[in-house]
Amino acid sequence: MANIQIRKYRDEDSEAVKELFTSGMNEHLPSSFMHVMKQPLTQMLLMCTFCSLMASSKSFLLPVLAVTLLLAGVRQMIAYMFNKYIEASLKNDLNNIGETYLNREDSCFWVAESDGQVVGTVACLPAEDAPEFLELKRMSVCRSHRGMGIAKALCRTVADFTLDRGYPAVILYTSMVATDAQKLYEHMGYKKMRQFLLPEFFAKIINFTLIEYRLNLEEEK
Repeated sequence: MANIQIRKYRDEDSEAVKELFTSGMNEHLPSSFMHVMKQPLTQMLLMCTFCSLMASSKSFLLPVLAVTLLLAGVRQMIAYMFNKYIEASLKNDLNNIGETYLNREDSCFWVAESDGQVVGTVACLPAEDAPEFLELKRMSVCRSHRGMGIAKALCRTVADFTLDRGYPAVILYTSMVATDAQKLYEHMGYKKMRQFLLPEFFAKIINFTLIEYRLNLEEEK
């Protein structure tokens, strides 16, 4: 991990952090679309649309166009769901990282820096639904700097911080389509605790779930 420094966030990092978060989230759009396409409900809808139009119109072009429009609509809905989350995050905690993470007890935000460029981020704070644990958040590494051990170092930074503050565990939430992140967390000792549907209506329709992981630091000692 040559020329990589992990340090606390500074105000001048704001735009780089936001760009890294946004690009990282958008990387999940293709895999999310493929997940939706594998759902039985989606396949049934496409098949019924194609067959009904084929039978009623006696034309091959019309059902093909209709299915194409449906696929475009599904992709737009997925993009809308992601953009809504990105916009909310940029307006909330990422809009004032100092207030959210640096000025609060048992919270922090770190960046990984390479040659003056922010190439990774991670944060933690007491978990909203389980305040006895710290929650790892905003883990992201620039695509050009992956495979260099940065994500593992950021994970260890959070674990060390959690131990220093006397908390017994770190928890985190990641999406079902973030398979590389899941492999990383499991490699770092995190255990899958549960998997649950997002509350949004469209997320329920497409069976989009989050996974909760936990790292029990008392077992790591």
